[in-house]
Amino acid sequence: MSININGSPTNLPSDTRVSLLDLLRDHLNLSGTKKGCNQGACGACTVLVDGERILSCLALAVQYEGRSVTTVEGLSTNGLLHPLQQAFIDHDGFQCGYCTPGQLCSAVGMLREVRRGLPSNVTNDLEGESITLTRDELCERMSGNLCRCGAYNGIVYAITEFAETTK
Repeated sequence: MSININGSPTNLPSDTRVSLLDLLRDHLNLSGTKKGCNQGACGACTVLVDGERILSCLALAVQYEGRSVTTVEGLSTNGLLHPLQQAFIDHDGFQCGYCTPGQLCSAVGMLREVRRGLPSNVTNDLEGESITLTRDELCERMSGNLCRCGAYNGIVYAITEFAETTK
């Protein structure tokens, strides 16, 4: 049984009770994904599975056998930052940085949801062909990722800039 993590096949642990978060951090030494609340309430552990964001603290690693997991470490390419990572730097989208990996993975997944036309709780036009990423729409979609330092304005500016440059 294996799982693909950041492009590399990885054997799953024999203990079926190991969470995906603990596999990443404790077994693979991928410390970018953070353990915050360990209850799915803060978003610090957000990773992408086949491009969709999930909370890795609530997921058993064996659930994702044969699937592709991307952590914050996997967002960069050939040692170059992902453009969204650079936007976070440019717009001061972090302070202590603890939530940043989860914010980044969540934003990448969220923007894919918008491009696919998946509505949120505040989407006005459910019949439209596209979703306009307003500040309210973005904030609603990112509401599962908490930042105790209050870097939300920088995070919103960074995601907005990235979204506008990748339309």
